[in-house]
Formats: sequence, structure tokens, C-alpha cells
Amino acid sequence: MARRVPVLSPLRDFLRTEAGGGVLLLAATIAAIGWANSPWADSYQDFWHTTLSIGPGTFAVREDLQHWVNDALMVVFFFLIGLEIKRELVVGELRDPKAASLPALAALGGMVVPAVLFLALAGGGEAGRGWAIPMATDIAFVVGILALLGSRVPPRLKVFLLTLAIVDDIGAIVVIAAFYSSGLSGLWLAGGIAALAAVVVVRRLGLVHPIAYVPIGLAAWYCTYRAGIHPTIAGVALGLLTPARPVRGRNVLEHLEHRLHPWSSYLVVPIFALANAGVSLGSGALGTAAGSRLTWAVVLGLVAGKILGITAVAWGATRAGAGRLPPGVGMNHVLGASALAGIGFTVSLFITGLAFSSEELQMQAKIGILAGSLVAAIVGVAVLLRQSRPADDEAVSTGETVAV
Repeated sequence: MARRVPVLSPLRDFLRTEAGGGVLLLAATIAAIGWANSPWADSYQDFWHTTLSIGPGTFAVREDLQHWVNDALMVVFFFLIGLEIKRELVVGELRDPKAASLPALAALGGMVVPAVLFLALAGGGEAGRGWAIPMATDIAFVVGILALLGSRVPPRLKVFLLTLAIVDDIGAIVVIAAFYSSGLSGLWLAGGIAALAAVVVVRRLGLVHPIAYVPIGLAAWYCTYRAGIHPTIAGVALGLLTPARPVRGRNVLEHLEHRLHPWSSYLVVPIFALANAGVSLGSGALGTAAGSRLTWAVVLGLVAGKILGITAVAWGATRAGAGRLPPGVGMNHVLGASALAGIGFTVSLFITGLAFSSEELQMQAKIGILAGSLVAAIVGVAVLLRQSRPADDEAVSTGETVAV
């Protein structure tokens, strides 16, 4: 007789939305590259560099459309990262040190080794400012590929990769805040901290409706922007302040994730890709990139760095007893997953815009990101396709519906 195993809806919904978002992200990337290399290429640059000013007088924020996308619209994306980190720390995989130790250690290896390899090839100088570019993992693309692979991937490998990506996100947030912020203003920083403190006060007063927090969130974003810290950090902080357990019978965090995640995956991130992935490949750009140490440093970090960093640390941690692989997951699966983690697309592009003011360096780094992510995807899929199909009972680990 078949026994039905219930689905853990938050994880299921997350993976489903990310898989669908990965398809739109790919479509937006192709559209951006096509637009930037079409007869209307000038319109691509003109459109995203159109200046828009919002606010009165000296309080106005004046940026081009690309920066409005990167600095304001992407706050939704980073707010959701904050929510996901909070949920995993309180009620998810990161709550259990034993379960979290291996993917967390592997994630650290997958950040440090790519950065080291990047610097070894790119060297110092202005190009060296991009050392954090290959540290990132784009979970939307990764989950989309895992969905295409279907039953060839053990369900617990998906949880392992998701946990790894969350720790990777934490690392990226720390790097952005610590190394890609400049001209810090203590007064505006104090204002941002005060706005975040106001969130705590309002929450203690028992207000749980999201509308009550919108003005405070806007104030936190504006103060962070003026303080010289990248304003998306305000989104992360607001996410981390969201209660992960029910308040007066209302699961605020799950409600916000359910409402905002589709908007982020299906609108915000594709628009970001459309605004940032438009690399012009004409006028010898590919030849310039092929001879650029920066481009190859990004490729080396994303492909070799992720594979070496994640696999070596995972192997060493299991041998030393510092962590254990989930049931049904072998080191060959980890090898394939580590290659897929080299798809750094969204956050890698985001860091590129922070690292370089030079359009030429941005172009070289973006070509490296596109090439490295493509190679990483091909290698990861090839490795995972060679593995045997997992047993059906492994799906219990993620709560997927299976017949036993």
C-alpha cells in the first residue's frame, strides 16, 4: 500500500518559484545581449543611462535607470535574502549546527578559493577590485537546472545546495557592506540605525501588517543610501528583523515571502538582468576580453575556484568528522553541485557594478561572468547526469510527495 509523504510547502514553493524565475532570468539575459548587439544598441545605453530624480530639493535622489534598478529595485531581492537567512537560522537547516556545518564550511571554501584564484591571476591594481565577483552563486539558475535534471538529483542535494547558497549570500552581504561601501557618513548611518530600531519598537507594539513598516523601510533605505553604505544592505537588515515565528497567530515572514518572492523572481531579477547583462560583443570586445587577465580571472574563479573550494572542503570536513553528507548524496554529487555553484550570474553582475567604474573593465568582467557561468553549468550537468538515479525514499528528506 502506498504511503503519502506530505510536502514542506515553504521549500517546495521556494524551489518552484526559483526554477520558473531562472527561465525568465535566462530569457532576460538573452534579450539584453541581443538588444545591446542589435542595430538599436545605442538605445540600450541611452535608455538605461536616462537620469531620473526623485524627491524634493536637496533631499532628491538623482540616478540613472540602471542605478535605480541596482540600488532601489534590487532591495526587494536582498530583503528576501534577509528573510530566507532569518527563516533558516530560526526554523530551517541552519538552526541545526550538525546539519548546517558541512554546507556552511563548503560555502566558505567556495568563497575563499575563487577569490584567491582571481587575485592570483588578475593581480592588484584596479582589476583586483573585482576579487569578490566569482564568490557568488545564483540560486535561481542553479535551481532551474536541478529542476530540469529531475529525479537524477537526490532531493537532499537540493537542500544541501540551498543551504550552501544561503551561507554564500551571507558572505556576499558582508563583503558588499565591508568592501564596496565608501565615504561613510556617521550622521546618516545613525539615522539608518534609528530607522531599524523603530522597526523593533513598532513590532513590540504588536503591529504586524506590512504597510505599517513601509515608511520606516523607506527611511532606512534613504539613510543607508546617504550614509555611503550600499542601500540594498537596508533590505537585508529589514529581512533579518522580521519575526520567523508566528506573531498573534500570523506568520509574517512566510506571508511576506509568499507575496514578494514571485515579484522578485519574475520581475525584479529579470529587469536587473535586462539592465546589466547587455554586453556589446562587437568592435573587438570579444578579442579584448580574450586577452584580458580580468576576464580569465573571473572564469577561473567561477569554474575552478568553486569546484576546488567546495569539493575539497566538503571532502576534508567529512574525513575530519566536522560534517557529514546527507543520506543518498555522494562526493560525486557534491562535485556536480560545486560546479553548478559556479553560476554566479546575478550577484556577480551586481558586484561588478560596485567594483568598477570603468565601462571597459565592467565589460571584460561581464563577459567572464557569462562565459564562466555557462562553463560551470555544462560541467555541473555533465557530472550529475553520470550519477545513478537516487532511491525514491530519499525524497522524504525534503518532504516531497512520494509513494513508499
